[in-house]
Amino acid sequence: MGFLTDSIHAGQTPDPTTGAVITPIYQTSTYAQEELGVSKGFDYGRTINPTRVALENNIAALEKGKFGLAFSSGMSAIQAIAGLLSAGDHVIVSDNVYGGTFRFFDKIMRRYGLTFSWVDTSDVKNITSAITKETKMIYVETPTNPMLTITDLKAVAGIGKKHQFITVVDNTFMSPYFQRPLEFGIDIVLHSTTKYINGHSDVIGGIAVTSSQELHDKLRFLQNAIGGVPSPFDCWLVMRSTKTLALRMRQHNENAIQMAKFLSTHPKVKKVYYPGLPSHPQFELAKKQMSGFGGMISIELGSLDNGKNLLRNVKIFALAESLGGVESLICHPASMTHGSIPLEDRIKLHLTDGLVRLSVGCEDPEDLIADIRNALEKV
Repeated sequence: MGFLTDSIHAGQTPDPTTGAVITPIYQTSTYAQEELGVSKGFDYGRTINPTRVALENNIAALEKGKFGLAFSSGMSAIQAIAGLLSAGDHVIVSDNVYGGTFRFFDKIMRRYGLTFSWVDTSDVKNITSAITKETKMIYVETPTNPMLTITDLKAVAGIGKKHQFITVVDNTFMSPYFQRPLEFGIDIVLHSTTKYINGHSDVIGGIAVTSSQELHDKLRFLQNAIGGVPSPFDCWLVMRSTKTLALRMRQHNENAIQMAKFLSTHPKVKKVYYPGLPSHPQFELAKKQMSGFGGMISIELGSLDNGKNLLRNVKIFALAESLGGVESLICHPASMTHGSIPLEDRIKLHLTDGLVRLSVGCEDPEDLIADIRNALEKV
């Protein structure tokens, strides 16, 4: 089926009891069993829930994968993926990842004996150079948060297959509408469903999708054993949102392209980071492995004061953490989403105090551009 059809129907059938078209919220912690050892496939709410199963199947279909596993947050999904590893294992990670991912790997998983190499995965040579005999996983964000650097998915999958590493891609910025890493041979794709997949700034959630039976079985065990699962209501809300994912992503993309073009000509903007601009160093790769460029833009304003002036003078854009909602958001990564990254590492990544990140929403594009133009006059 096509993406729009799958987004509306995959994983969902009319309720067998009432015929309800929309999957019900099965708000239950346990299930009555017919007799000892005989059930209808459901036993305990942490382990399995019909609403959650429908969501998992829905997003798996959108990512062209076989198995979906829903979690209570994107970080909970990453925790389960890290649970595939053992003490002494080595992971190669994109050097510019979400600050929460860095914090979890560097401050927590190191204590459990994992080691990490943080490299610029946009250059495949950096990945191969970082391989050790203990390497077990390659973990990539593409585009990265917030510098929007692109990594070659096919190349990463090839390295993983050659060395039998698990390859993982955080696809949060693109959503499955614009990019499907599994189609390039990646083993696991993950999302913070809080962001574009839900898109309404009212749910915290995460999901992992794979086509590997072995990885699915391990992740399913970890999902149940650790217990970081979403509520039935949250699953229902996200499933409501996937029905409009394609429509929303088209508008995010259209608005962001117009915004990026405007920003690239503004004299007070020193640099624009957006993979949809020909000036982006991986523009050709982006066109090759993505069907759109998404709604995320980062801009360099030159100083913290300039950034503050922009942030305090926007009217439509809300100064807030997170991204991917229908409403436009703006943030200061160095002090907000990436505050856990050490200063010296931020400097290496060009993640400066003058960098501002825009999550371009679905409002009228001329209103959004006017809002940023007016705010830039105060910079």
